[in-house]
Amino acid sequence: MHAWPACVLAAIIAAGGLSACAVQPVVNVPEVQANSLAFALAARDQRLDSLQTPAVMEYSGANGHFKAREQVIVRRPASLRVEAMSPLGVALVVAADGGEVAVFDPSKNTLARGAATAATLDRFARIPMAPQQAVRLLLGLSPDSAMLAFPPSGWNDQGDMKVLRYARPDGTTDELGFSERHLVLVRSELPGGKAGYEVRYSDYRDIGGIEFPYQVEASFPATGTTVKLRYERPIIDGNIDDSLFVLSPGPGTKQLKLSGLSAAAAARG
Repeated sequence: MHAWPACVLAAIIAAGGLSACAVQPVVNVPEVQANSLAFALAARDQRLDSLQTPAVMEYSGANGHFKAREQVIVRRPASLRVEAMSPLGVALVVAADGGEVAVFDPSKNTLARGAATAATLDRFARIPMAPQQAVRLLLGLSPDSAMLAFPPSGWNDQGDMKVLRYARPDGTTDELGFSERHLVLVRSELPGGKAGYEVRYSDYRDIGGIEFPYQVEASFPATGTTVKLRYERPIIDGNIDDSLFVLSPGPGTKQLKLSGLSAAAAARG
């Protein structure tokens, strides 16, 4: 896999204008269009850092089907806080910061801590991904920043989408789908053709000069779950205090290991 050739970058920047190479090659228009989309997403990756928003979460899976109001705060690379709301106030707080996740249940005044893994985030935040992946999903970014340093390995048109394909050394394939230059699809295919996950983004709106999706729908075949998030008043790259991602016990709070939290408390997450 090779990094962007200088002449390809020049063609992208010039939006199809003259090449900066000494000898002008024949311009492959579909290739330039595909590279332009990837180049723009890489620039977006450099700009977006955090998100704060109230949201409506809709879950469908093994635990049934339900909706919940949430307050979502994420910051790159791997900090996440989700407050699940009830009619009486905060029902559960989940905070992940790097390798640790903490879960606070106000009704029992318990604070549980454990490793921030895909399994723990699936259990409490309904997103079966490690924190760094979950943060990128919620921000509407590609699965990995490093992949965007290289041109896609292939592309095709699927309906009104142009889909770029990135092949990883381990056999995983990532697909990025664009419509009207907006990222509308992220799909992962595991080695052997097994489905990884699929995320769809829609309802893009302008927030301070950047187009951002208000609707996120993520499907995870391995766990049989689908999670839909409707952002209500998103704030991009606002000030976020580090303390929001670190939960501390209050007076009388019982501290537990994550495995000691009751199944009932987990169901409310």
